[in-house]
Order: sequence, then structure tokens, then C-alpha cells
Amino acid sequence: LFVDSQIVKWNVEAAIKSFKGDKNAKVVLDRIDVHYQPGHGFTSMGETKESDGRYFNSDNKFSKDRFLPVGPLHCETAQLIDISGDKMKLVHDHSVLSEPHDSIIVRRDIIKTRQIYDMDEFPNAVKDPAESGVFRNGKKVTVKLTSQAPAFSMREFKLKKGDEVTLILTNHDKVEDLTHGFAMPKYDINFIVNPQETKSVTFIADKPGVYWCYCTHFCHALH
Repeated sequence: LFVDSQIVKWNVEAAIKSFKGDKNAKVVLDRIDVHYQPGHGFTSMGETKESDGRYFNSDNKFSKDRFLPVGPLHCETAQLIDISGDKMKLVHDHSVLSEPHDSIIVRRDIIKTRQIYDMDEFPNAVKDPAESGVFRNGKKVTVKLTSQAPAFSMREFKLKKGDEVTLILTNHDKVEDLTHGFAMPKYDINFIVNPQETKSVTFIADKPGVYWCYCTHFCHALH
């Protein structure tokens, strides 16, 4: 089926009868073409005890001529198929990152997401902008920052060449999806901080000079 580029619905009991010699057993119930060469497949709730036989996701290995070429690495494709009836039906078709290896389909009612983080879950959280600053212990320096659209709590901070710097950033916004970013391109630093989340990075300040730090996620009109 990898070579044929098809998904096939078949009857297990009939397959057993066919294996035992029953030439009248109808093993294959339906076929549907996919694009192209399915490498991995997953059914809805199939990795649980509540497998429901409603949908099948085909993660395909080669998209070939399906998408515009944007470089040597082409995006692949995944296709969602309704397998609940006698005839299978393609219900969704989309591009995916190359070499798709894993998918999972679960009912949306059992997914309980959080809209924002709980600041208390982060021991290093900078809970008040007034706590911001540069804290030195010999050559080890901690820089504490908060972000709240559209600004960081400090416009600048100064270090000494050779310092081991741990920068801690807490996002004080409480609006869902109001993600902030922090980048220092000359030090190859770039990370995001979601609402009420705290993240940190440690680096050696080994290059003298002035370096821009900026937010990489658009968060506000004055971002």
C-alpha cells in the first residue's frame, strides 16, 4: 500500500477465513487513494481503550508535485479520512513538516488546555517589576526582567566582559496568546515567554560592546 499510495479498509474476520482457504471471503471493503506513499497511519482515539473507528489520518512520505518547491526540503502531506461508513471519504488535506512520523487524534472534549500559566509554578519568577535589576556575585551575574506589552521592565543593563550571565524573564501579561519574545542576535539567543510564564537563559558575556535586546513576538502597537 506504500507503493500503491492507498489506504484500504478490510475485514479481519474475512481475512482469517481467506487465510484458511475460503475463496469467497470478501477481505477488502474499500480503497481510497492518498498522495503519496503512506508511511504512518493513526485512527481516532486509536491509542486509547476508546478507539472509535471514525477517522484515519494518513501521514504520507512524498508530496512530489503537490506544493510549490521552496528548496531541497519539500513539505509533505497528511490526509484525514472518514472511515465510519461503507465508503471512506477524504475530509481534510494539508501540508506537514517533512517526514511525518507521528500523529494522534483525540476527542476535543477531553483536551483541557490552560489559557495562561500560573506564575507561582515558576520558582525564579520575577513577580514585581520592582524586583528587576542586575545582581552580581563575583563573575556570576543574574539579570531579572519582566515584560508587559509593550515594554521590558529595564531599557538597558550593563555587564562586564567575562561575566557568566543568567537572564530571567517573566511575562506579566494575563491575556491569552499575548506571547513575548527575547532575542540577542549577536549571542544567538532567542526564546519566547507565554503569559505568566518565566524562562531563563545563561551565557558568557565574552564580547565587549553594545548589543540590542528585543522582543521577537509582536505584542502591542508600540512593540
